[in-house]
Amino acid sequence: MKSKLYASSLLICSLLVFSLTGTGQVLTPEDSLAVGLVSKSQTTVLSGYGEAKYGIDTKRKSAEASLRRVVLFVGHKFSKNISFFSELEVENALVAGAASDEVSGGKGGVAMEQAFLKFNLNPATYIVAGLFIPRIGYLNENHLPTTFNGVDRPYLEEQIIPSTWREVGLGLYGQVRGVQGLNYSLSLTNGLRSANFNSADGIAGGRQLGQAAQGLNLGVSAALLYYIKDFRIQVSGYMGGSTAEEKRVADSLLLDAGPFGNPVTLGEANVVYSKNGVSVRVIGTIVNIKNAADINRAYANNTPETMYGGYGELGYDLLYNRYHNEKSLIVFGRYEYVNLNGKIPGNGIENKANQKQYFITGLTYKPIRGIAIKADYTQLNTGDFNPALIVTPFPKQVFYYKNDGFINLGVAYNF
Repeated sequence: MKSKLYASSLLICSLLVFSLTGTGQVLTPEDSLAVGLVSKSQTTVLSGYGEAKYGIDTKRKSAEASLRRVVLFVGHKFSKNISFFSELEVENALVAGAASDEVSGGKGGVAMEQAFLKFNLNPATYIVAGLFIPRIGYLNENHLPTTFNGVDRPYLEEQIIPSTWREVGLGLYGQVRGVQGLNYSLSLTNGLRSANFNSADGIAGGRQLGQAAQGLNLGVSAALLYYIKDFRIQVSGYMGGSTAEEKRVADSLLLDAGPFGNPVTLGEANVVYSKNGVSVRVIGTIVNIKNAADINRAYANNTPETMYGGYGELGYDLLYNRYHNEKSLIVFGRYEYVNLNGKIPGNGIENKANQKQYFITGLTYKPIRGIAIKADYTQLNTGDFNPALIVTPFPKQVFYYKNDGFINLGVAYNF
């Protein structure tokens, strides 16, 4: 009996490791703590990741270098069943000048990316409570910069699924009994803030991210994640209120202040195939904001009613036959379509520049696990920019390019 229980625990740990890393190739101390491989109680674990980028805009003849992010993970195992997880993130290197030889103001930011307690109910089921990242889309959970191709994160999973999307609440995670490889998750968090929606960034600005989230609105997300042979298959959905105002203010704006008032719904499905150095990833998603017209009337922020998109990526590891993921050189190509103005309410302004196609091709070299050196070329094609949205008078108006190319170089690490 004990041997069967031990074998089952090992299997569950293996599946959880795979789900945490996306490919099963990277095992950080954070992953070890998450799946119970840290055996001693009252043990503190350190981990982290980061990335830097140099990008060239070929049309504007400009370039930018940035330390995109540095993240420090601190975790602690209190007991066999209770652990703590936290990530502190610094973006773009400098928040504010602190000495006379530094610039007076920084472009960066400091944020908690997660801070939650994990309670193990049994070897296959656990609860998280605090600021955490729900299982929505592929990249939201699996966002280590060494685990995706391309210097930038896939654009769909920044512009439509706003990764990294974290909120305060509770989450239940587990494995479906009797179906090997099938996992589920269900979470209840605070909702979004529709005052910060817009047609260019979708719902990304509406994330409250644990910063004194306002309103009675709630968000519910759920996912099914299935590992079968060489496939990783996931479907997930989200529904949440977006008023984020106290009832007095919401009433004055003629907005529903209930838990699911002015609802936002999101659905997505993604499939990953990996075998013998070949990797294929496909994802599709759609967002609906039912009362976008009411939100526009209240905030005049040009919120769209529908957004959708998808992408497909094909990669091949040229070194797989020799090194079997210990070292890799991946050549890849990805096509993305993003439509942030799929449907505009009657009081909104359509902007065809928010209909975007991305063609990305490049290389990812991993000399050792945990290190990635990247290079890619990105071609962006969009529709026409709507001149009705121009607020800067000529001649200060910046010319809009419908077609532009970008050369990107980057380095990334995790430990």
